[in-house]
Amino acid sequence: MEVMDTTLRDGEQTPGVNYTPDEKLIIAKASLQSGVDAVEIASARISNGEAQAVQQITEWARPNGLLDRVEILGFVDGTKSVDWIVQNGGRVLNLLAKGSEHHCRVQLKKSPNEHFRDIASTVRYADRCGLSVNVYPEDWSQGMRDSQEYVMALASCLCELPVKRMMLADTLGVLTPEQTEAYIRLMTRSFPIAFDFHGHNDYGLAVSNSLAALRAGVRRVHVTTNGLGERAGNTNLATLVVAARDLYGVTCNVDERALGMLSDLVARISGVELAANAPVVGRLSTTQGCGVHADGDKKGRLYQNKLDPQRFGRKRSYGMGKTAGLASIEQNCQELGIEISPEQQRALLAKVKDLGDLKVTVTKADIVPLLNDILSTKGCAQVQSSRQESTDVDL
Repeated sequence: MEVMDTTLRDGEQTPGVNYTPDEKLIIAKASLQSGVDAVEIASARISNGEAQAVQQITEWARPNGLLDRVEILGFVDGTKSVDWIVQNGGRVLNLLAKGSEHHCRVQLKKSPNEHFRDIASTVRYADRCGLSVNVYPEDWSQGMRDSQEYVMALASCLCELPVKRMMLADTLGVLTPEQTEAYIRLMTRSFPIAFDFHGHNDYGLAVSNSLAALRAGVRRVHVTTNGLGERAGNTNLATLVVAARDLYGVTCNVDERALGMLSDLVARISGVELAANAPVVGRLSTTQGCGVHADGDKKGRLYQNKLDPQRFGRKRSYGMGKTAGLASIEQNCQELGIEISPEQQRALLAKVKDLGDLKVTVTKADIVPLLNDILSTKGCAQVQSSRQESTDVDL
């Protein structure tokens, strides 16, 4: 499996997200160094800042042998997008075309043959300028449903041109996994070109559809870090990579140890926090909140699956709320280097549950003060953690 990360292009279509050129360079470097096969970094001609970002990224990528892994969205606009990409140092054009007859006729107000001629003209010009060309058939999923003859004609046209990839877009996130697999099998069996799948998450099926696309023969899938993107976002990088590897045996070049770092980096720069309970790298995905589960882990890792947080640069923790148990208390005390008696564990657990009833969140940093409060009421010596730095770590 190959992975193309479009956090810097499609991810920037998230309302309220705008990256500076320096921020784009930081994310592009981190993504490529983490093993994604390509990054889509910009849309041609949309702003001066976009041009500066492309220049900075391509200037860094060129001496590092990564320029062919930096891709830029362009449009069927004669020579304008191609010239813009060349002037700013790019080498790969992802050409946005219409993947459904409805979009072609309504938005462009052109016949399919007119649009195909315009595509061919732009592709041939890009090829003469030394660009590698991929084509995005926008709204391909609804095109397959409503105007399959149009899609097949478009694919036939592209196969006669110097086009490297046809990037199948479920632009509105309307496919089911069954439809995704059936439509892509038809494409892969009918045409010799390489196919990508570009999923959106409107129905929460982007990862499932991407996995179905891989089963049907696509070579590359598109993702964004933290699932950023317009409306409900795009296919989530971490979830897809780990689900493909663990559940289907499909591997890629992404270093899973970098997934937590990438998630944190993009969240900080974009200003959009990852959902706390997001799979794989979400803050709560590493936390066991039930006392029964903490007890089972203590006795034999009974409530742990393959998603060991350390794989992704995270750490497993045990929550302290109303549902906690003695094993939850013991696990947290051990991490702080605190040894207390069974009686003190029970007293601390009772305090935690009382606070939970009051909707008060208890963290590891609260354990020493709570214990000191318990012990002071009994006239005992106060507790000191042997790992003082750990008291500042939240669950």
